[in-house]
Amino acid sequence: MRERPLVYLVPGVGVPTEDISDSDLTEKCLQGDKQSFRQLYQRYHQRVRSTLYQLCGTSAIDDLVQEVFLRAWKGLPQLRQTAQFSTWLYRITWNVACDQRRQFAQQRNFNTKLETQDPKQSQSPAPDLMQLHYQDLVRRALEQLSLEHRAVIVLHDLEEVPQKEVAQILGIPVGTVKSRLFHARAAMRQFLQKQGVQL
Repeated sequence: MRERPLVYLVPGVGVPTEDISDSDLTEKCLQGDKQSFRQLYQRYHQRVRSTLYQLCGTSAIDDLVQEVFLRAWKGLPQLRQTAQFSTWLYRITWNVACDQRRQFAQQRNFNTKLETQDPKQSQSPAPDLMQLHYQDLVRRALEQLSLEHRAVIVLHDLEEVPQKEVAQILGIPVGTVKSRLFHARAAMRQFLQKQGVQL
């Protein structure tokens, strides 16, 4: 019998992986099945990468993605509700992003001190040749937001996570999610309009 293309089967089961719930895969992981975790990784890798890119930029993106899934693998025994794997994984992604931003801020402060001590060391930034590109403008608009406001925009508007789940991921009330969304969208709209984008 010819094997169907682009469908991965769970060894010994014969069920396409897209038909297996996160909960079932998580339960198998808790029983020590590394193949099931690999399937969860394949299912969520791109979403985690996209979220981290929007929150942290391109710097060390591969290391950050690896850190998220490493923490997920180590933390699986503490996951009480296996049906909420995606919300839990986004929470880990948020924590990794916060840690990275903190390290970045510390490094930036250190670099600033070095440049102050030796002005010859500082270099003018290379000109941004893609400033007029819309995606670049959106990225720059996101960078103008606080990490808290950027997180709700990225999770809800870009990753299409429901507001209730965003609240669980960030550990805040749904009302706060709605408020941050309102202010973040307004700030982004204002930034883009100043750049000449017609909305």
